[in-house]
Amino acid sequence: MSKQGSFAFTGGKGGKTPKGTARKAPKKKATAAKPAVKKAGRKKAAKPAVKKAGRKKAAKPRSRTTAQEMAGKQRDISVSEFFAKNRHLLGFDNPSKALLTTVKEGVDNSLDACEEAGIVPDIRVEIHQKDETRFRIAIEDNGPGIVKSQVPKIFGRLLYGSKFHRLRQSRGQQGIGISAAGMYGLLTTGKPIVITTRTGARKPAHHFELVIDTKTNEPRVKKDIEVEWAANHGTRVEIELEGAYRGGQHSVEAYIRQISLANPHARLEFLPPNPSKTNGAVLFDRVTEELPPETDEIKPHPYGVELGVLMQMFRDTKSRNLRGCLQADFSRVSGRIADEICTRAKVAGKRRPSEVTRDEAERVHKSIQATKIMSPPTDCIAPIGEELLESALRQEVEADFYASVTRKPTVYRGNPFLIEVGLAYGGKLSGDDSVTAFRFANRVPLQYQQGACAITKAITATDWKAYKMQQPRGAMPVGPMLLMVHIASVWVPFTSESKEAVAHYPEILKEIRLGLQECGRQVARHIRKQRREADEEKKRAYIVKYIPQVAVGLQEILGFTDKERDKVVNNLTDVLEKSRKL
Repeated sequence: MSKQGSFAFTGGKGGKTPKGTARKAPKKKATAAKPAVKKAGRKKAAKPAVKKAGRKKAAKPRSRTTAQEMAGKQRDISVSEFFAKNRHLLGFDNPSKALLTTVKEGVDNSLDACEEAGIVPDIRVEIHQKDETRFRIAIEDNGPGIVKSQVPKIFGRLLYGSKFHRLRQSRGQQGIGISAAGMYGLLTTGKPIVITTRTGARKPAHHFELVIDTKTNEPRVKKDIEVEWAANHGTRVEIELEGAYRGGQHSVEAYIRQISLANPHARLEFLPPNPSKTNGAVLFDRVTEELPPETDEIKPHPYGVELGVLMQMFRDTKSRNLRGCLQADFSRVSGRIADEICTRAKVAGKRRPSEVTRDEAERVHKSIQATKIMSPPTDCIAPIGEELLESALRQEVEADFYASVTRKPTVYRGNPFLIEVGLAYGGKLSGDDSVTAFRFANRVPLQYQQGACAITKAITATDWKAYKMQQPRGAMPVGPMLLMVHIASVWVPFTSESKEAVAHYPEILKEIRLGLQECGRQVARHIRKQRREADEEKKRAYIVKYIPQVAVGLQEILGFTDKERDKVVNNLTDVLEKSRKL
């Protein structure tokens, strides 16, 4: 009975099982079966997801576009239209920078025009504030003026100019600056750019108002009249734009102050929007009446020409044979060098350049790189000069020590360039902050993108501790010093169209570093001299302070008279002074 009491019927197939087992087994089966059914049921019942996906497809059916329809949507994009949508590439990415860039482009054009015409520049910059965010900028110069037919093209078309195809030093390079400033003014205010120009005392002054058609990159003249103008020759440009006037390092006044350093032959007058604070216009007078040396245009150097450009030059040349093309279209290629290049490339010198194949052109290109060719001429660049650089620094900064270095010209990618470094140390300069660094390219200040510039990299990479300066690791040196670095070249390798930073070419970095080191050695000698003089002054103070006390002690011990005490003071002072000098 005890065994039967321990069994129970489950209502299944009729066997008997233990109670505990009989009760747990069905539960396990039930619990194991039910969740599986429920999970499977849930998966099958996932209809909302299917419905949602179905609704999306039904709401937005995908349409097919034919190749003909795609072709119909293609169209040309003008350079003006591109830069109108990407104006940050030209330096118009915020109101304060747009204001500064407009002034910069106008002043650069005025300086270039005056120097090319042999006129000592007189430039006036005016900023008139119309309301809180709107300004009218006027740049007036005493340059040669602009021919009437050229005015609309210069100010109303991007990438139109005379400097892009010439290998000679100039501030502008692309023919894009002042026309881009006028386009920015048109986009932000709807106002046209206003130009008044005169080419001579006996010529009429022409007044233009024009806008840029961004879709065609063509000027549209709104007004073209003759007016009375007091100036015998020159140009005045006025642009109204949305901007912001700021002070500090990136202000317009700081820019004009810096450009006066790099252009000591120019007289610059600046009228700020609040002239009451400055008692009228601010004048930056010229240091010299002499213009910079005139630069000559040079031909491209063979080392700086790439294969595709070389092939294009062969197609465009006026020379009848390859030998003559190499001599006539490149600098520093004599008849002997041309023969050597052709012989090494295994291409006949009498071959017509237009018939040279791609493989032959590649052999010529490799032969050029393997041939020793003299560096390009350097009369195409005009340095500021050590004396003028130091004079400009003395006029601008009150310091204890000045130094300047002009390096010899060298070459990167076949383009000649030259580095100049100026330095001012001590005086009223702050010794608790990082040194102030002014960067210049072809006499133009570089205000933005300091960290991306090769000049900044060269400064931070120089070991200033070796020249008695403090310098945190990988940072600018700290001390009362102002550094001015200038690169002059026929083609400055800027990192962007806004021309704010110099690219990191190894040759450029090396030359900047050598110029900084040369100035560093000079300032290190000055610092050591200062410290030595301070140490001598300290020792002299000890002599003046303690020798009389020693003499008084000797007088008390030995019973000297006052006359003998004074003699002891003089003798001890002479002995200590002589030993200190030794």
